[in-house]
Amino acid sequence: MYICNNQNHRMLASFALGTVGWILCTVSMGLVEWRVWHVDNTTIISSGIAWVGIWKVCFISYIHVSPGYEEQFCHKFIGYDSSIPGEIYAAQGLLVIAMVMGLLGLIATICALRNIYIGISHKTAITRFFLVGGFFYLFAGLCVLIPVSYNFYSVTQNQSIAFPPSYLMPSSPVAQEAGAAIPIGIIAAILLLLSGIFSLSYRFPTEKDICLKWMPSVAGR
Repeated sequence: MYICNNQNHRMLASFALGTVGWILCTVSMGLVEWRVWHVDNTTIISSGIAWVGIWKVCFISYIHVSPGYEEQFCHKFIGYDSSIPGEIYAAQGLLVIAMVMGLLGLIATICALRNIYIGISHKTAITRFFLVGGFFYLFAGLCVLIPVSYNFYSVTQNQSIAFPPSYLMPSSPVAQEAGAAIPIGIIAAILLLLSGIFSLSYRFPTEKDICLKWMPSVAGR
């Protein structure tokens, strides 16, 4: 006979989704392409496109560069500046929290799966690991979803940003669109939330969850 428990497959899926979601969260946080600004003054922003991230703003310029070459200029958001909208600073803090919470969720899930697959049958420990991991995943997913949604709303409203003069950026674009970081963040949030739901749905297997497979009788050989 053998023991079969479909929950194990679901918990492995939870771990896989959480891992991919956490990686995408980290990628989204590091990208500068949160908002893509299209500007009409190409004197400084030569390409007419600037990228506004949550840590810095960048654009390509040919000024003070040899002919035929281009250089990317970036200005980091250092400290708190009231001219920078709150959703950018909120995204900084929430995504760092999401990265930490997601990592803790992965650690908790790994501990639970380890106990299952090496045969440790501590019901309370395994259940608690999955529950803790599930809450971490859900919290991480919400911490990603909130700033991503807020910044996406700002893009759809074509909201301006009063950058300091040293940034050499206009206060408002002709048009703007969501950069690659926003859809990546949305996918990361969905995967983390799904992972949390799967982890929280775990229940320790009972006798009803045990499948028996009897070998054919040897009688009559």
